[in-house]
Amino acid sequence: MVMRKPDWLVALDSQKFFVPCSAHAHAKKNEKNICCLDCCTGICPHCVPAHRFHRMVQVRRYVYHDVVRLQDLDKLIDCSNVQSYTINSSKVVFLKKRPQNRQFKGSGNLCTSCDRCLQDPYVHCSLECKVDYLLGLKKDLSPYLRKCKTLQLSPDFHVPRDDEEVNETTHSTIVEGDELVGSSDSENLSSDNIVRVKRNERYIINCAAAASNIYDDASMAKNISRRKSTPFRSPLS
Repeated sequence: MVMRKPDWLVALDSQKFFVPCSAHAHAKKNEKNICCLDCCTGICPHCVPAHRFHRMVQVRRYVYHDVVRLQDLDKLIDCSNVQSYTINSSKVVFLKKRPQNRQFKGSGNLCTSCDRCLQDPYVHCSLECKVDYLLGLKKDLSPYLRKCKTLQLSPDFHVPRDDEEVNETTHSTIVEGDELVGSSDSENLSSDNIVRVKRNERYIINCAAAASNIYDDASMAKNISRRKSTPFRSPLS
């Protein structure tokens, strides 16, 4: 019976990602965005060759939280009923709890651990919430853990040389508002889309400001043209 979290899961929960790697402080783009499950530590892309025979998962950032691809986590533990989202054409799940900032007044499922509102049929907002729920309710994780002897990074992951910058596609950092606006079936956001939306917003604002200035100038000219001439008194009789 497994009454505690496995070491690799503790590492995913406790390791701090997206911080500089001390072993490659001289290299560019050396942030830790990979977790070596066999060493139970966070590593940067420059560290990958030293861990090439180990199980590794890539950690991404989404709305300021760590996420991992669903297909990777599903090889390690049953992720059913954990709400997933789609970023860069891949389904991901959150690693840690995300408590609701304000009380939700609509309808929907609530997370079993942090009371966050979810869409049907999900009941856990993160992997941590599901694990805590299983440990609290059944005291046993063994039926949900899966044997996984090999787990490598995706084939398109680029391992840089020490004098080479990391390809921007090796990690995803997507920043949105406080709340998520879609689910795994409806949400498909990318950093390029967000930049494009922001540019469009700035364009619309600039156009509106220009139109306002034109209107103000036209109104001013019209008022000036209608201004009365200098009044004069009639001669006294």
